[in-house]
Amino acid sequence: MTQFVPFEKGVEVNGQTILAVVYALHAGRDTRWGILEKHGLGNIQPDQWYSQEKWLNAFRDISKHLGDPTLFVIGKAIPENALFPPEIDSLEKALNSIDIAYHMNHRGGEIGSYKLTSFDAAKREAIMVCHNPYPSEFDRGIITTMLRKFKPKDSYIAEVNLDQTKETRQEGKETCTYIITW
Repeated sequence: MTQFVPFEKGVEVNGQTILAVVYALHAGRDTRWGILEKHGLGNIQPDQWYSQEKWLNAFRDISKHLGDPTLFVIGKAIPENALFPPEIDSLEKALNSIDIAYHMNHRGGEIGSYKLTSFDAAKREAIMVCHNPYPSEFDRGIITTMLRKFKPKDSYIAEVNLDQTKETRQEGKETCTYIITW
C-alpha cells in the first residue's frame, strides 16, 4: 500500500492525533490549518473521531507543500511530550509501544502496524517494519523520538534509517523497514 491511501474505508483517527500534527511546530501552522479546512477537517476536537481518508488527503497536501523535512519534524513531535506508563522503562518496550499507541488512536478497520522485528541490545541495533498508510518520514520521526528518549544512558549514537535494500511505501509497496542504531 502506498503512502496516503487508507487500507480500508471507514477507519477513523482521533482529533488529539490530528491536533498534535498541527501544533508540532510553529512554522507552517497556518498552512497546515488551511490544508485541514480544505479537506473538511476545520474544527478538530481532541475527543472526537475523524475520517482517516480525509486526514491522509490532508497529510498528502502537507507533504506536497511543506516537504519531507516537515513530515520528519511532525513525526518527532508526536511522542515528544507524551506521558508513558512506568512499565515503559527500556528502549525495547518503548519501540513496541509505538504499535500500541497507534492502535489506541485509530479505529474502525484495518490500520496496519508498527512491528519491532528484531532487537539486539548487545549489537545496539533494532529493526522495525511499518505497515501503515502514513508517510515514511513521519514514521522515521516517531521512531527517532522514541529512540532518543529511551536509549541507554551510555549510548551516544541515535540513528533511524530507512532500509533502502527493502521495499518502501515511497515506491508504492506495502511496508517500510527502519534500521535503528544506538
